Amino acid sequence: MNYTIDYIKKSGFIIFEAIMGSRAYGTSLPTSDTDIRGIFIQPLKDVIKYGYVDQVADETNDIVYYELKRFLQLVRKNNPNILELLNAPADCVQKDSALYHEIKKNAKNFVTKDCKFTFAGYAIEQIKKARGYNKKINWEEAQMVRRGVLDFCYILEDGGSVPLIEWISRKYKSLTHKDFALAKVDHAHDTYVMYKMKKGEPSGIVSDTRKANDIQLFSIPKENKLVGYMTFNKDAYSTHCKRFKEYETWLKERNEDRFKMNKKHGKNYDSKNMMHAFRLLKMAIEIAESGEINVRRSEEEREKLMKIRKGEYEYDDLIVEAEDLIKTMDEAFDKSSLPQEIDSEFVAKLELSIRSISYGLL
Repeated sequence: MNYTIDYIKKSGFIIFEAIMGSRAYGTSLPTSDTDIRGIFIQPLKDVIKYGYVDQVADETNDIVYYELKRFLQLVRKNNPNILELLNAPADCVQKDSALYHEIKKNAKNFVTKDCKFTFAGYAIEQIKKARGYNKKINWEEAQMVRRGVLDFCYILEDGGSVPLIEWISRKYKSLTHKDFALAKVDHAHDTYVMYKMKKGEPSGIVSDTRKANDIQLFSIPKENKLVGYMTFNKDAYSTHCKRFKEYETWLKERNEDRFKMNKKHGKNYDSKNMMHAFRLLKMAIEIAESGEINVRRSEEEREKLMKIRKGEYEYDDLIVEAEDLIKTMDEAFDKSSLPQEIDSEFVAKLELSIRSISYGLL
């Protein structure tokens, strides 16, 4: 059985559904995606016939439904997205049910001191990502292009090194790398003897300038002329290939509207990631102090978050402020009366009770 979003919707398995993400926080833009999250209960006969399905999502993960067991597993881990779904603003709820309220009425029992690590840990990760975005913006500015093996080959000359292609062009204007061949130098890492080859003899520094990932070696006739010593910076070439692959993936997967916004404010950090970091830190402090999870942010906080998203603050100033929030959060959790962890027996009994009702076993 292929569980799809359409299938669980048409079959009536969903017990809760809500609009989450920026629209729930109050930080959305007209161009923001609509994130849908929900909970469903897989029928007992399907579990027995086809096996357990933990969640169902669309290709972009904008729509995700968690099976009851998976939802409660993530609740036990104090997963921020799941605790937010459990506390979705009333105006974001799309579907409700009596079975869901069996979970909802126990919502406070799911909040523990682990939120310090799940909410704040994720926030700190977002801060790191925000700064890391600078590298990718610079890639775009440089119009990064794929370089080949020959671009990392150098001729040793006058106590230094000269790019191979430049050296051949200067010294042998009518020749190319195809007119030369290499032999290994014993006990010298990535260093080779370079010979000028005669017409018809096997030659070429690489086999294919576009596809080759290494230089090639030949047996050199004794009478051929040695023209120099060449080194291939293989480590630098491998690093370049890895970075270029990351760059291609980034180009393919990046959100264009988000990229344009970050380019526009020019602060060299991902302002959306930074906005979420501040939101999560604020939420963590509230959790420690009150045990409450307030998904919809206050008007005052939303104004600050939107300014961060627009890049109206300098990165270094935001880091100083974030460090102060982390210190406040640490102190708040030290004083908090929240339990250290969720009672696993309680969660197991809750799942059993809900399934029993759903399956008509009571």
